[in-house]
Amino acid sequence: MGQRYSQISFAERRRIQDLRDAEVPVAAIAEELGRHRSTIHREIRRNFYHDPFRDRWGKEYKGYYCTSAQKYARDRRARRRLKLTLNPLLRNHVIAKLGEGWSPQQIAGRLKHDALPLGTVSHETIYRFIYGPDGRELNLYAFLAVARRRRRQRLGRKPRSNPIPPERWIANRPAEIATRQSFGHWECDLVIFARQFGKANVTSLQERQSRFHILLSNEDRRSVPVIGRIAQALAPFPCPARQTITFDRGTEFFAYKALAMDSYFCDPHSPWQKGGVENANGRVRRHLPLASPETERTSAALTTLARRLNDTPRRCLDYRTPAEVFAANLTALAASTQVKSPERSLPRPLAPVGPQA
Repeated sequence: MGQRYSQISFAERRRIQDLRDAEVPVAAIAEELGRHRSTIHREIRRNFYHDPFRDRWGKEYKGYYCTSAQKYARDRRARRRLKLTLNPLLRNHVIAKLGEGWSPQQIAGRLKHDALPLGTVSHETIYRFIYGPDGRELNLYAFLAVARRRRRQRLGRKPRSNPIPPERWIANRPAEIATRQSFGHWECDLVIFARQFGKANVTSLQERQSRFHILLSNEDRRSVPVIGRIAQALAPFPCPARQTITFDRGTEFFAYKALAMDSYFCDPHSPWQKGGVENANGRVRRHLPLASPETERTSAALTTLARRLNDTPRRCLDYRTPAEVFAANLTALAASTQVKSPERSLPRPLAPVGPQA
């Protein structure tokens, strides 16, 4: 028998009905379905249909029927999803915290931590409420960090094939890069905007050790122009400051061979493997939400935003700024190669490369 519990499916309920009609013992039914016999007993007991009404031939409808059992189970799950609907105080608390920018996990965890009289609720119930009829009417999805109108499937898609050779997979990236102890390793992602603003997007680059950030505007997601702008932005830095770069498997990065640095790609559907730039994108989204107009995505605006991010102290850097750490690394590289270049002591490509919008 399986070690993981799963809900009984409609096909299994149909088989239970057939075997019961054949007067097969419950133990034999459980063995055939690969279930514990107590599971089958509970299924029959909870979903047993009994209508005291008799038809005109005097027949009483009583027994286990797969269709009614499926309906009973579905209705029970629906009632559980109504927890926030049935508890107005808890619902209002959840809505208020969503409005303050809390995630469903944070709301559910804090309720358990504080043990408030409001009660507790799981983050999955909150998500179902957000994407249910009541939540859609209030547009609660807009409060989520990733404001999708429709919830993604929880199990994801099958990975699609792409022209990335195995030696470029993140599993083959040097292990020292993951420790953030060495300088010159970058992560890259695209920041996308609402569909009504066209195909324009922003390339988000972050150096792993210093958290130094570069923002570049793009007119579309074609790979050659996107990679070309990345190469142009990183070219002024010495080679030790641009050793590797890590992408996800988006087609916009398939022209990676044009870069004069080693490129690596995350596993399919694993953006957390480049968590630094993903976290940075969350900071960027505070200033560039999905509905950001073109005027807020000009080269000048991106320059100002990048400087603001790079001049903000970070706890992970012992409250130094990314700009300070990045400049110190460049200075150390210059000293080690005995190259005195005051112009290079501070990063030149703070401004996105390209024509002014």
